[in-house]
Amino acid sequence: MPRARRALPPRRTAGRPTLPIVLPLALLLPLATACGAGAGESSDGRTVTVTVGYQSKTINTVTAGTLLRSLGYFEEELADRGRADGLSYRVVWQDYATGAPITAQMTAGKIDIGSMGDFPLLINAARGKQLKKPTRLVSVTGYNLRGGLNTVVTAPGSPLRSLADLKGRKVSTSVGSAADGTLVRALRRAGVDPAKDVRKLNQQPSVGASALSSGSVDALSQFVAWPGLLAYQGKAAALYDGAELNLPTFHGVTVREKFAERRPAVLDAFLRAQHRATEHLRKQPVAAAESVAKETGLPAEVVYLYNGAQGIATFDPALRPELIAALKEDVPVLKEAGLVTDVDVDAFVDPVPLRRAVPDAAYPRTTGAKAELWLKGQRTTRTLDSPGALLKAVRGASVRAAYVPDAVTGTLWFADRAVWVQDGSAWRAFLTRSASERYVTRHPGARVVPYADAVRLAS
Repeated sequence: MPRARRALPPRRTAGRPTLPIVLPLALLLPLATACGAGAGESSDGRTVTVTVGYQSKTINTVTAGTLLRSLGYFEEELADRGRADGLSYRVVWQDYATGAPITAQMTAGKIDIGSMGDFPLLINAARGKQLKKPTRLVSVTGYNLRGGLNTVVTAPGSPLRSLADLKGRKVSTSVGSAADGTLVRALRRAGVDPAKDVRKLNQQPSVGASALSSGSVDALSQFVAWPGLLAYQGKAAALYDGAELNLPTFHGVTVREKFAERRPAVLDAFLRAQHRATEHLRKQPVAAAESVAKETGLPAEVVYLYNGAQGIATFDPALRPELIAALKEDVPVLKEAGLVTDVDVDAFVDPVPLRRAVPDAAYPRTTGAKAELWLKGQRTTRTLDSPGALLKAVRGASVRAAYVPDAVTGTLWFADRAVWVQDGSAWRAFLTRSASERYVTRHPGARVVPYADAVRLAS
């Protein structure tokens, strides 16, 4: 049998529908019936087809999608399995912009394994139960314990300075996504009614990004990697850091229950392959970022912002208790929006397959991001102990990207897009102007300094 990587099927660009992230149930069924290759066995009963749904541009799912596919680890694991059981395995990868069509395909039996964010995972669980096609959450891809994977951005030069300024404004988001959940919660904390005080537009990320650039919306609330991409391109400035909520957000892997019961060895192979991809990303973050960039067309600098050694996302397949607890807190938000009636999270989460496939899957929890410098032509990055040290290192250097953590939340951001504050001899960076202004107000003598001036003064 040839190596599975050589047998990879052509990329199915046709599998990227332009649908909103949440679809009425009446639309889910015909879509699922019409789209995608079915999972199952060939007519001779010797070839098993496994269909995996993933989101290439949602880059904190890469260990179960883009990176995993490019490394060929799942195919390798299945080839090993085939030598043991005498079967042949074929993997079909289907790429989508959001989680909703993956759920539609799964409930129709067209996708076996899928990856998506925490809010879509709950919808996945609810739809599966509703249609008597249950699914199970079996692992995590990337997470941020404070919620920093979601960000609200505005156009550069926007007069908006805080969430309170969004009253009477148009905001683009993907209803039912984690970014929408962040927007709803953050607006309420700011004393803004998300149902009455803002006009929320339900748009796919790419559509919302275009709307922000054209000026047809005032703000965009989205998940990784859209806010970072727009900031990197100079098309957006951060208005609200999702980490201010201090609520975990994550993406995970879901599987059809019937498939998991019928093909437990295949699910085990996937989870082992995901763990191998996680190991690769954690040990070779620059190489992994460049690989994902090549596959997705995203700038490697943006991928590294989220997936790098100090990145916003922490990659770990373990079903951590704090993530499951956060998932339970998400249910009321979706219920209030009318997107689910209820979700039994404990029944949805199944830790058994991961424990069986990778007994020691969890990694030690990382603490406190540091500043990081990526020089042109280098295959590694340099970690700096402080924002001030980064400013000194940047001057005169051939910089590919410089990253600095927010002084309050720790969320990593591009140094040249951050808001810099000088406080005596100390330097601090903030994701948003409002956060920097709060600091300056509480610290007499502190002042906001443009990035170029900060580099000059710090050196």
